[in-house]
Amino acid sequence: MDLKANMPLRTVFLSGCRPARVAAVLGVALLLAACGKKDDAAAGAAGAKGAPPPPEVAVIAVQPGTVKLSTELPGRLEASRVAQVRARAAGILQKRLFREGSDVKAGQALFAIDSAPYQATLQSAQATLAQAQANLSQASALAARYKPLVEANAVSKQDYANAVAAQKAAEAQVQAGRAAVQTARINLGYATVTAPIAGRIGRALVTEGALVGQGEATQLATIQQINPLYVNLSQSANDVLQMREALRKGQLTRAPGAEAARVDVLLENGQAYPEPGRLLFSDLSVDPATGQVSVRAELPNPQGLLLPGMYVRVRLEQAEVPNAMLIPQQAVTRGSRGDSVTVVADDGSVAPRQVKIEGAQGNSWIVNDGLKPGEKVMVEGAMKLALGAKKVKPVPWEPNKPKAQAGQAQAAPEKGASAAPAAASAPASAASR
Repeated sequence: MDLKANMPLRTVFLSGCRPARVAAVLGVALLLAACGKKDDAAAGAAGAKGAPPPPEVAVIAVQPGTVKLSTELPGRLEASRVAQVRARAAGILQKRLFREGSDVKAGQALFAIDSAPYQATLQSAQATLAQAQANLSQASALAARYKPLVEANAVSKQDYANAVAAQKAAEAQVQAGRAAVQTARINLGYATVTAPIAGRIGRALVTEGALVGQGEATQLATIQQINPLYVNLSQSANDVLQMREALRKGQLTRAPGAEAARVDVLLENGQAYPEPGRLLFSDLSVDPATGQVSVRAELPNPQGLLLPGMYVRVRLEQAEVPNAMLIPQQAVTRGSRGDSVTVVADDGSVAPRQVKIEGAQGNSWIVNDGLKPGEKVMVEGAMKLALGAKKVKPVPWEPNKPKAQAGQAQAAPEKGASAAPAAASAPASAASR
């Protein structure tokens, strides 16, 4: 019976091997086990060190205060005074006496019409007046000579009455002659067309050599007074009532040197016009079709930068909202279920919050309900929450900070984080060799 046949395979293997070879195999096995434990510990430590920190989000700490509620309305500029320059005398236009687009003064000569016919009419009227004055002198002398004679019964009373009547008729002819001379001078003055008002004149509507004023007063040009300008607006009747009540209580900012409410104007390019205006009046009735009331404001234009017909936006301060908070519009999510913001707690956790918006002021919403003083509202960083972040690190929001810099700052840690696993993988690859 062979005893080796009944022994285990391991016993047979060990017994058939040399002691030195067995020791070498056991040493290699122990070395591999120790390396495996070290690799597991290193991997665990690397995993702990590579845990990403909470992402940074921009927040603002809200504080209540009194906010003036304003409304922006579209409006169109209109010249305060408009005058059409028309030819009141018929004739050939001989000369234009102004530069198109320039400022003119009241009474300044603008056009010259052929005045020869009117000059002749004036001379004829003057000659008729001189003849009437001569007849008056003759009639007056005859009446004066007959007066003592009729008292002495040297002439009949009928002849004296005829002489007195002729004198009065001559006086009437003199008066008519003077009126004719004045009319001729007026018509002669119409040959020189002058500016009825001061303002800026547009282009000439006729050229030299044209026949004007024949049958109707031909329009020659248009003068518009653009300092100040009017802004025509439309506002709801309820807003007009609130504005009047706020103005009566002194809650609105008044225009400098006036008892009217102040208005600010925004141009089409979004820039604010430096000169404040004042509210003049509102219409006496409400449009039954739209429920709107026409409102007019006056706007100074000393430099002539604004032109009639331009569209602008007028900001009217209507009331004051107490205990309100201003929040950037990008921090508010508006939807069919209401308006909400994201509030960041002290421990970095985030939660949505329903708020009530009263109105807008510039690029901010006016919130009067839903937030407490000192709470932090997230303005930027919503995409980081969408990637699965549960907690965040709040940092103060900087409105004028370029977004490119923030992107570069975030990209730097990502490059460092990607380099760390690469460095950590180097010992493992070396061990595998």
